[in-house]
Order: sequence, then structure tokens, then C-alpha cells
Amino acid sequence: MIEAGSIELTQARVLARHGERLTAADWRRIEAMRDWAPALELARATALRPWLEGITADSGVVAIEAALRRHWRGVVAEVAAWMPRAWQPAVRWCAWLPELPLVQHLARGGDPPAWMRDDEAWRAVAAAPATSRAAVLAAGPAGALAASWAAPKDAGRAWLAEWRRRLPADARDGDDAATRVIPDSTRPPLAALVRALHAHARTFRVAAASQGWALRGTLRSELVRLLRRSALQPAIAFVHLALCALDFERLRAELLRRVIFPAWKVA
Repeated sequence: MIEAGSIELTQARVLARHGERLTAADWRRIEAMRDWAPALELARATALRPWLEGITADSGVVAIEAALRRHWRGVVAEVAAWMPRAWQPAVRWCAWLPELPLVQHLARGGDPPAWMRDDEAWRAVAAAPATSRAAVLAAGPAGALAASWAAPKDAGRAWLAEWRRRLPADARDGDDAATRVIPDSTRPPLAALVRALHAHARTFRVAAASQGWALRGTLRSELVRLLRRSALQPAIAFVHLALCALDFERLRAELLRRVIFPAWKVA
């Protein structure tokens, strides 16, 4: 019997979800569907269905974004519940990763988007005066991100530092200078994941816009390899979430492209 809150449970659930992920052919069928409502229904007939709950053919950009944020947080909470208790804080922290551009926008003095007033996680920050937003953020569940207020470009570093702090003490070896000389083939899967994501981010920053999806495809292939290497190791939860994030991003692009540019024809 598989114990609840265990690596064994996590692996079983992750591999089941991985088997349901869309193939390249599935994505091509969705991409080729030009009209919004049929494309939505086609996506709803796949494993993407749970992520489309609350999204209809009448949904606008704000409603779609809100639904996807809600579903991402739900996915993270679900994976955290599979994991042993010591690993749950680090997994739950992944819910805040997509919010880094928002933190950077606010830290640079930008006005809160209107949707923040309706989002339970951000309502208090949106309602605060501009001079108090960092303090309100610091007092909430994403408090560690307030450290980037003085240096918005370092929001990613602030997130990563808090993620490492939340890891169990014996897992905080990270990707520091002492481990950079270790070949990827022998690097622990969790450190290899951090390295792969760092490498993708560095390449992505200097790549041409036309290379974006190809680079994501390369990252996806690397994550699938890491998933296989992470059998019965806590890293499997984080690799799974990274793969989910890529799928969320691709789904978001397909939905918003059709809503924002309804007359745009797919090649």
C-alpha cells in the first residue's frame, strides 16, 4: 500500500499525469483550429480539461487569466499534498513563481492591474498605497518577494533564495560553485533541474523571438529526461511542476491569441 504524503505516492501520481500529457500531435490539432469556440472545445476534450474549468467561449482576457492562475495554484497545492511533510513548503512556494513579473511591475512603480482587486492573494497589496505595498506584501504569504522591491530585476533570485530556504536542510546543496563542476549525468536531479532552468533562462534572454517555442521544446525534452532520472526522489515533484508550467504557458498562448486577435489566421 502506498503511503499518503510519500515519495512513492508522488511518483505514482506524477507518472500517471505524465502519461496523460498532450502529445505534439495533440497540440498541433489545437493550434490548427482557427476559431475560438471550436478550439476551446477541442482542448476541453483532452487532459487540459481541468485547467479549462470556468473558461467559456464568452470569456475575456481577464477571466481566462484568472482561471489559469487559480488552476495553477490548485495544481501546486495538489502536488504538495502528495509529498512528505518536510517537502511541502518548498512545493507550495512554486505557486508564486508565475507572479514574479507582477512583483517587478509593482516594484518599479507600476499601477496594480484591475484584476488584483478580485484576486484573494493580491487584494491587500492592490488596496495599499504605493508607498506601503512592499510592507503589505512582506506581511503576507509571498513575503519573501518583498526583498526584491529595491531591485526588481532580482525578483527571480529572491524567489529562488526562499525556495532553497524552504527545502529540507539536507537538500539545500543547490547549484553553487562547488557543484558546477559536476557533470549533469551525475548531478543530483534537483540540482540538475535548477541548472537546466538557469541555462534555459540565459539562452531565452538573448534569443530571437522566433526561437521561443523551439527553446521551450528543448527544455521540455530535458525535463522529460530529468523526470526519468528522478524516480523515487523528491525532485520528481518539481520536474513535474516545471512540465506543467510549460503546458500552462502553451495553453495560455493558444487561448489568449484567439481572444485578443480573433481575425488572425493560423498558418
